[in-house]
Amino acid sequence: MTHDIHIVGGGLAGSEAAWQLAEAGFRVRLSEMRGSGDTTPAHHTDDLAELVCSNSFRSDDADSNAVGLLHQELRTLGSLILREGDRHRVPAGSALAVDRDGFSASVTAAIAAHPNITIVRERVDTLPDTPAIVATGPLTAPSLSNSIAAETGRDSLAFFDAIAPIVHRDSIDMDVAWFQSRWNKGEGSDYINCPLDKEQYLAFIDAILAGEKTEYREWENVPYFEGCMPIEVMAERGIDTPRFGPMKGVGLDDPRTGRWPYACVQLRQDNALGTLWNIVGFQTKLKHAEQVRLFRTIPGLEKAEFARLGGLHRNTFLRSPELLDPTLRLRSRPNIRFAGQITGCEGYIESASIGLLAGRFAAAELRGEPLAPPPPETALGALLSHITGGAEADSYQPMNVNFGLFPPIPGRTKKADRKKMYTDRARTALAAWLAA
Repeated sequence: MTHDIHIVGGGLAGSEAAWQLAEAGFRVRLSEMRGSGDTTPAHHTDDLAELVCSNSFRSDDADSNAVGLLHQELRTLGSLILREGDRHRVPAGSALAVDRDGFSASVTAAIAAHPNITIVRERVDTLPDTPAIVATGPLTAPSLSNSIAAETGRDSLAFFDAIAPIVHRDSIDMDVAWFQSRWNKGEGSDYINCPLDKEQYLAFIDAILAGEKTEYREWENVPYFEGCMPIEVMAERGIDTPRFGPMKGVGLDDPRTGRWPYACVQLRQDNALGTLWNIVGFQTKLKHAEQVRLFRTIPGLEKAEFARLGGLHRNTFLRSPELLDPTLRLRSRPNIRFAGQITGCEGYIESASIGLLAGRFAAAELRGEPLAPPPPETALGALLSHITGGAEADSYQPMNVNFGLFPPIPGRTKKADRKKMYTDRARTALAAWLAA
């Protein structure tokens, strides 16, 4: 099949962009190097839209949370990623978490079945000369990275991203652990909680600080992304830092004591069967043998069996505010758009969102009807504005969607009312954009 546009990369952003273009009636060539003999350090399958880190799309609360609002906007715009995420939802309180294998398999099936999309398992080494969207993500192949660097004249920036371990449910000691929602939110039984007293917590922190870690000499002086901080790096910032972060015990009533634990390790369901659970916030660069030894010192995990251990990989992204125009086109070569994490957005849903916008911008351009960017008062518009002009290029860093990216609410407002005001204003702005 001849194609109208070439999409390079079959992750969340590339899959979403392909879907939007195909649904608009355009013929898409979707190139994905996994399945051609190439892979990345983080991926485990050849499926499109594979989730390589957490299985959570984060909060689904559209009234008081920016990412929940983004979920709602994507559903309104016919997002494939949200459609399949909803179909493969697993319990996670107020969050949208998914069965990762079922989710990626269904996205792959939907893309493969679409008559306007051709999936080609191939590595693309140079920027295309025809209309294209590059959505190769934070693990772009070196050959294509070199092509991008040669075109832009600037090196891509880089940061670390870390992966949390996954535990087999039947190896968790439920005489010690118990079910309750994260920080006492949601339905009350979506997370498995492993309590630590003060002595156990301090010993655990000492052990992970002293534990043998994998060295990444070629990545020295590269910053970590704050939202995916390795647990041992977090501990280096202060002995209580994990206890006020992922090991927070607030609102968790240990049924054996009736009290909140000094600290708590939480696990979240990772697949629809409920057989796999990931350790929340425990991304790590500890060596695998050290992970097994140290994580089995956590009460309830003494006999834990691991389906996957934690790891670390290198992410790269563009200086997008300098290089991309407001519709994600490369200024020096406007036949090319970029989408997803390579633009410097962070998070699954943010990546899919920028893929959706890139696909819609490209479809409008192919029709000869340029599409105005969504208003900055919307979650989509706020994220896009950050990527394409909301920060200085030299200080640009990956960012999750948050209300700090939105234009301020004018006038004096009560802090307690502000989030709802942001979301109400966003819905009005999105409706007006869609009507126009």
